[in-house]
Amino acid sequence: MEFEPVICFEIHAELKTRSKLFCSCAVDPDAAPNTHICPVCTAQPGTLPVLNKRAVEFTIMAGLAFNCRINRKAVFARKNYFYPDLPKGYQISQYEHPLCEDGYVEITADDGSPYKVGIKRIHLEEDAGKLVHEKGYSLVDFNRAGVPLIEIVSDHTRNPIRSLREAREYLETVRQVLQYMGVSDCIMEKGQFRCDVNVSVRKKGQKDFNERVEIKNMSSFKFVLDAIQYEIKRQTELLKAGKKIVQETRLFDEKKKITIPMRTKEDAPDYRYFPDPDLVELDISPDFVSQIKKRIPELPAEKVKRFMERYGISRSDVLILTRQRETADYFERCAKYSSDYKRLSLWIINELFRLLKSADKSIKECPVEPEAFSELVNMISAGNITEQIAKSVLEEMFVSGKRASQIIKEKDIKVIQDKDILSQMVDEVIAENQEIVKKIKAGKIEPVNFLVGQVMKKTKGQANAKLVREMILQKLDIT
Repeated sequence: MEFEPVICFEIHAELKTRSKLFCSCAVDPDAAPNTHICPVCTAQPGTLPVLNKRAVEFTIMAGLAFNCRINRKAVFARKNYFYPDLPKGYQISQYEHPLCEDGYVEITADDGSPYKVGIKRIHLEEDAGKLVHEKGYSLVDFNRAGVPLIEIVSDHTRNPIRSLREAREYLETVRQVLQYMGVSDCIMEKGQFRCDVNVSVRKKGQKDFNERVEIKNMSSFKFVLDAIQYEIKRQTELLKAGKKIVQETRLFDEKKKITIPMRTKEDAPDYRYFPDPDLVELDISPDFVSQIKKRIPELPAEKVKRFMERYGISRSDVLILTRQRETADYFERCAKYSSDYKRLSLWIINELFRLLKSADKSIKECPVEPEAFSELVNMISAGNITEQIAKSVLEEMFVSGKRASQIIKEKDIKVIQDKDILSQMVDEVIAENQEIVKKIKAGKIEPVNFLVGQVMKKTKGQANAKLVREMILQKLDIT
């Protein structure tokens, strides 16, 4: 391609604090409208803000996780703009002196190499309320007004994102790290993780940047990627036609999958920033930062590396197990009772996930305790039960809460180990499926699985599939 995109994000993540940024109102995204509001967060005359210390700590945790410099001095500023869901007529944010600057998020580049996407700043601010649009009128819910929010701004001058794949990995990495630390739940459907994206296009090899377009109010990763893809195409066509890109804010039409103009882009002077006179300057001591650093848990990249080294599991499986911290914790609790780590990981990924999905449960709500799950896996590894039997046993464990050993005892489940009985059943299956046998003798090995399945069906899953396969190959003289 003659042109290349330059993609940057402004990610807004609501912090998982109990109360709002400047008042004691509870943070509850599921609460009924306007039930968690007070004179402070609705900007009644004479009220004053009081800073939430936990929100500052969470912001610094995010800064440290994303390799930022934590500034000793941080100042809150008033960002002036007028929206129906912004009670004060301005937003308390940070401008010239944010808490965190000059960091990076490491992702895997398109060529497979490590790539450090630059982070310009992470600052703390209050969220606005929420507008609910009905036919002919709009309603305002101020529950969200004043909820603490961090804005993570990527740096277009230091390793900007260059493709849709990199964009998705960047967003997923940021969200995963915030969730691992417990800083934010990052549920997009509840508005806890939102982003604006800046897209520009330039000729390959060009050093300077063309005008950028900001796309606001992205409600899902899919729509973010669709919007970027459309905007890259639109800007590329304009440049090829010799036209200029206008710096502006655009919205994404989710049905038509196009971006549409919203307004010309404001610059910082348009917001008339100035230090908030009601809030003192923050003095962040090194000791305060050190104490916060000790509270940061093992992050996803570190956990992936350790799991591969400690448990000998493939990277692809480890990435699935560590996608959520709760899943990784469940696996490690299981690993205390079983040394068959590969089988353990496969059964969590394939069978346990299947049951959780059908029951619409998260791993935190899993009714099968790790020790009980490991007991089942150990039985499979020892050959005491077959995988087919284990699947049905796990299903009953999931519903009843019973242990595998109890279910097996109650149902008198046994693996058929008698070779004479198995040999007779194998002979029957071979005799009943001569067309399949011809294909196998002609050099096709895949149909052997069909014959194994037929024997398993006759034995109601109580045969050792590995032994059955060996018998079939031996009787058909296949080496």
